[in-house]
Amino acid sequence: MSDLLDLAALDAADPLAAFRAEFALPEGVIYLDGNSLGPLPRAARARMGAVIEQEWGRDLIRSWEINGWMELPRRVGEKIGRLIGAAPGCTVACDSTSINLFKALAAALALRPERRVVLTQADNFPTDLYVTEGLCALLGRGIEVRRVPEEAIAAALGPEVAVLSLTHVNYRSGRMHDMARLTRAAHAAGALAVWDLSHSAGAVPLDLAACGADFAVGCGYKFLNGGPGAPSFISIAPAHLGAPMPLTGWMGHADPFAFGPGYRPADDAGRALVGTPFVLSLAALEVGVDLMLEADMAAVRAKSLLLAEAFIALVERDCAGIGLELLTPRTPELRGSQVAWRHPRAEAIMRALIARGVIGDFRPPDILRFGLTPLYLRFAEIGAAVKRLAEAAG
Repeated sequence: MSDLLDLAALDAADPLAAFRAEFALPEGVIYLDGNSLGPLPRAARARMGAVIEQEWGRDLIRSWEINGWMELPRRVGEKIGRLIGAAPGCTVACDSTSINLFKALAAALALRPERRVVLTQADNFPTDLYVTEGLCALLGRGIEVRRVPEEAIAAALGPEVAVLSLTHVNYRSGRMHDMARLTRAAHAAGALAVWDLSHSAGAVPLDLAACGADFAVGCGYKFLNGGPGAPSFISIAPAHLGAPMPLTGWMGHADPFAFGPGYRPADDAGRALVGTPFVLSLAALEVGVDLMLEADMAAVRAKSLLLAEAFIALVERDCAGIGLELLTPRTPELRGSQVAWRHPRAEAIMRALIARGVIGDFRPPDILRFGLTPLYLRFAEIGAAVKRLAEAAG
């Protein structure tokens, strides 16, 4: 325990310490909300300046060709694919997570037309549930969304289930599913598995190919540090690259500039593209993804777990009697890169904590949530945050 709480020693031994300088973090702020919005990578300023001044300002429409604007969705997608362990040609960056989830679920349901159930977790991210319900209502055919508690997921995989749709890391508790095990269980039941990686891409090591995941989506503005509203991504397993997409825009065409009368989808994940690429936001996202690719994900995971262990130990030592109830699993293998506590005055405590320069976030009705982002977070900041938490809750 003493080694765990020697924060100065942990910072001195941190193999990721140099990455801190790559982010524009405000002085006097301890940022523990990178799981909602990652901070600004310093290189993004120069990149955005070049895109605006040179590529848009001077090269104008020629930039679609000479500056590679048309290739941005695939180029950035390939880089994200390397982070998440997807096969080449299977990932593109585009649209929002909600829209990409709609595409993935619709494609998966089309591959299992004889089945009528989308199985999901009862406390899945609300938007994922809304999108799923809306799609099922739109499709009709008696398709239903079945919500079950986490512990009942595997047992609920019956012969009527077409798709298992889960968020890899729970947005409130930080509990992480065993993706490989649940994907195998879905396949054993004849179902497909769709994963939302919004709270795990860039935070924990991922290997979609090894896990056998059928489809995956995720956002670019959390641990990938792509900026507010950054594009999402969608990844399609090689076996499903022929699956029909529900949205068939010109960018998903095998030859977008042929402008032919009929639609012919691309033969790679590009078939999931719809409209014109979001050039400015894709350029910013690429900077964040490039930065993540420089880091050793094993080191990122190891530091994430150490940060969580230190945070939990310090809260239990310095905030005893305050009434904080740990919501995040104690078992390291069961959590992503965040820690959450319950408290009846959680909202007021978080407001007081933010006023003291520690930015976490509140999730109704009673959750204090803290993102642990290893590329820039120092162990000493965890110690300072716990002291201010004790003051804010006292």
